[in-house]
Amino acid sequence: MKKTMLLAVIFVLLGAVVGNYLYRNVPKSISVFQENNTFYFLQEGIYSSKDIMQENTSDIMNKLTVFEDNKYYVYVGITMDIDNANKIQKIYQDMGYKIYIKTVNLDNEEFASNVSQFDLLVKESDANNDILTVEEVVMANYEQIIGTGM
Repeated sequence: MKKTMLLAVIFVLLGAVVGNYLYRNVPKSISVFQENNTFYFLQEGIYSSKDIMQENTSDIMNKLTVFEDNKYYVYVGITMDIDNANKIQKIYQDMGYKIYIKTVNLDNEEFASNVSQFDLLVKESDANNDILTVEEVVMANYEQIIGTGM
């Protein structure tokens, strides 16, 4: 009985010493998630006047307007997949718009997770209306989570 009790005390002390050593020597910040996510924003244009922006984009139903640095940035899609960005760009180019793909790094895991799920829908769809509807939801999600500065 004494031998068992002595072994138990030794193992508890040994565990405490090893645990303390490991705790002190583990790096302080280990991130499981990617800290910055790369997004592709499909930009229709940049406007210095709200009136001109509204006039030039009045026929675009699904758009996101971000006010930043005293300018209005108009986006028609957001994705994390360059192939999807090219697919959406082509849809708008076929409608007569000149769309630029702008790379943006955002540190928001909730938005990144949502966009990843929507990207799967865009990747699988060949119907332009379905793709534009998904992008409308993505941009509304951006407004809700990130905000637009307007």
